[in-house]
Amino acid sequence: MFELIFLGTSASAPSVQRGLTAHMVLYREHRFLIDCGEGTQRQILHSGLGFKRLNKVLLTHGHLDHILGLGGFVSTLGRWENMDRVDIYAGRSTLTRVHDLLFRVVFPNGRSPLHIELTPIDGGVILSDDKFTLTAFPVQHRGPDCFGFLFEEKEHRPFLAEKAAELGVPFGPERALLVRGESVTLADGRTIQPDDVLGEAQPGTKYVHVGDVGRIDELLPVCQNAHTLVIEATYLEEDAEMARQFGHMTAAQAARLAQEANVNTLILTHLSRRYNGRMIRHEARAIFPNTYVARDFDHFQITRNGAEKVDKEKIRDNTA
Repeated sequence: MFELIFLGTSASAPSVQRGLTAHMVLYREHRFLIDCGEGTQRQILHSGLGFKRLNKVLLTHGHLDHILGLGGFVSTLGRWENMDRVDIYAGRSTLTRVHDLLFRVVFPNGRSPLHIELTPIDGGVILSDDKFTLTAFPVQHRGPDCFGFLFEEKEHRPFLAEKAAELGVPFGPERALLVRGESVTLADGRTIQPDDVLGEAQPGTKYVHVGDVGRIDELLPVCQNAHTLVIEATYLEEDAEMARQFGHMTAAQAARLAQEANVNTLILTHLSRRYNGRMIRHEARAIFPNTYVARDFDHFQITRNGAEKVDKEKIRDNTA
């Protein structure tokens, strides 16, 4: 299960209700910040999530409404938070702009109180462990080095607790070894194999995150059968020509992509100030009913059943 918190959902400029683009993704011990528009650090504080362990930043592209908050964010991490390193992943042209922002403006002497690692991406796997894989893929927007991100849990076999109990496998390290695929020998001399207590392999959760993008045809393969797709919906279909000129998406285009790719849940963000959320939602749901239009601080749990919105009163404390 992935958790997703929208910190900013406006396009180009903030509105009274919406901050500039930023999202936080939580998975096990990992915390990722996707994009960092102006004001993101205040949104993080306002969300109650805090900065602890928030040491990985993924940038979809180098436009200012997606990166300008990095200056304050990194400065705060270095001065006030117990953190000694932050890793920023982006295309090369985006990192050139980020480097100028951080080392010519924020830290003009070239020295930062924490280590800032600028890691270029060209597409492909960014991070992988035994539970999940994070992959970058190219998208078409204005300018070079624009990327989306795929979070995908690896296939796993569920532990059959009832079967383990029938076989007399005690609670404790024996069960952990079996889950890891290792056999165990019980006190009575019997050997239990993983196949004895593990069910059929099941695919993991697939979550696709797309920032600014102007074409959907190239997105179909990566979005296919995604449990949740997050993507921009800057314009309505009545302004499709304007969307095309500026390399953006309409709500209807995003909905058609979700429909064609057999997505479970669609979440729209990056809304122009010329529309309200109801207008975007109405256009998208006419094509793809299982659509949300995100608001700042909306919190979703993403599973194989799609995305479920979390009651703000029930959001767990992620600051520990």
